Amino acid sequence: MSEIIKLKKEPKFENSSWNFEVDQTNFYAFWNNAFSKEECQTIINIAKDKGLIKGTTKGESDVRDSKISWLYPVDDIDWVFRRVTDITLNLNERFFKFDLFGLNEGFQFTNYEAPSGKYGKHVDRGMNMPVRKLSISIQLTNPEEYEGGELKLYEDEKETIMSKEQGTLIIFPSYVLHEVMQVTKGTRNSLVTWVTGKQFK
Repeated sequence: MSEIIKLKKEPKFENSSWNFEVDQTNFYAFWNNAFSKEECQTIINIAKDKGLIKGTTKGESDVRDSKISWLYPVDDIDWVFRRVTDITLNLNERFFKFDLFGLNEGFQFTNYEAPSGKYGKHVDRGMNMPVRKLSISIQLTNPEEYEGGELKLYEDEKETIMSKEQGTLIIFPSYVLHEVMQVTKGTRNSLVTWVTGKQFK
């Protein structure tokens, strides 16, 4: 025969030293028309003129199939840095409220070509790396020019497909699991970067 043991008094937390707060961090946010069609093409041209190399990742070699180019303010894209900074500060204040340092890793232009371009499920954080707080992905290619290549974010088992509209900026915590689906036709170009900050604690 089992017996239920009842506490004499319910626990009270009024005088607890723990600080209980509601988590206000959103799953993702976005900014439509962050860049015009012409500006997107300018970024693509600058990246391709600089030259593309094979994108690599730690671990399994078949997770990623893409070509990349690293871009910095000296590559005549200081205007991109300024705009992304302004949008990031706006969205962070409204949807994430993280302590941030800034964009100190440059931009990674990424080129996914059919029939195998993809980037499997991953997160953008890791040991012995800069403390990435927010990940940013900017859609550079007109969605009518390619098929597949959807950016998917995962919250537990639920997947959310991000907008493919050209010029859209998508931002999400860097610990969120995500992937770029295989491009089955055409080419998808994107611009990604990460916003660093203090250690999570």
